Amino acid sequence: MEAELSRDIPAGDDWQYEPKWDGFRCIVYRDGDQVELQSKAGQPLGRYFPELVFAVRQLGPKRFVLDGEIVIPEDGALSFDALLMRIHPAASRVAMLAGQSPSRFYVFDLLVDPRGQLLTQKPLHQRRQKLESFAARYLDAEGQIRLSPATLSADVARAWLGAPGVDGVVAKRLGAAYASGERTGMVKVKPQRTADCVVGGFRWAEKRERGVGSLLLGLYGKDGLLHHVGFCSSFSEKEKKELVAPLEPLRGGSGFTGKAPGGPSRWSKRDGAFEPLEPRLVVEVGYDHFSQGRFRHGTQFLRWRPDKAPAQCRMEQVLRRRSRAEIPLVELGGASAP
Repeated sequence: MEAELSRDIPAGDDWQYEPKWDGFRCIVYRDGDQVELQSKAGQPLGRYFPELVFAVRQLGPKRFVLDGEIVIPEDGALSFDALLMRIHPAASRVAMLAGQSPSRFYVFDLLVDPRGQLLTQKPLHQRRQKLESFAARYLDAEGQIRLSPATLSADVARAWLGAPGVDGVVAKRLGAAYASGERTGMVKVKPQRTADCVVGGFRWAEKRERGVGSLLLGLYGKDGLLHHVGFCSSFSEKEKKELVAPLEPLRGGSGFTGKAPGGPSRWSKRDGAFEPLEPRLVVEVGYDHFSQGRFRHGTQFLRWRPDKAPAQCRMEQVLRRRSRAEIPLVELGGASAP
């Protein structure tokens, strides 16, 4: 079941609210000793989280399907970087990391109960009731597999938006069935984060006559070098063509003097060729996550910043916000069950 992105938390008596954890979405299947962890994209995750497979096998019921989020707590924080490090081909490396930083699974839906009954066509409020009964009987509140909190109060949900350790809020319709692959009964709300970045280069669209495909963004580090931190491609077809004129005079400039785009990627085999620019243009972008020295996803263009000097676009602005808004892991208060 997918979520539609929303700017505001919906209000009304037909909504349930849950925290959005910063982790890997996962469906857990158990049938006897057979346990499978599956990503949202349908990929197997069990080999990367063997400690979770073991924990699932220790639960009392021998058959169930759960929907939830895999997270890794580290030093009182949720670390997405630690999750990324688990996606490694060497089993010995995965086993070492599992021992050093064991993962946790927050459960927010029950799709098949221990009797083998399929619950996906039942409304959320019934599934939540069955999930809470399942959690009360089989889950440890301090264990590796935990019930994710929920509330019917929009005010509590709004307070969660500003809480450390929470990536956002998910609102689900109480009367909605579980619709796999659809976005009809669930919305997600994330706090808006913005950053001022230097445009250090760009890539052409796949067909060059369409104009600019993406702007390459940079921030200055403590070493005084301009490091590549991500890209912005949220432009209409008309805007892509219009971008060529202001970028043309800056082509062939120094570009990124520190970490540059176009190097080998563990995730993609695409051509990394790009056009370096003189670092004169500053753009304000919206983003959701910053980790491992870059924006995790593409950013959203907000506006040009001719009033901002490129030298003012420093890495500290995103690192400071990350430490304040994303790192501390807290227990959420004010949650109530339907």
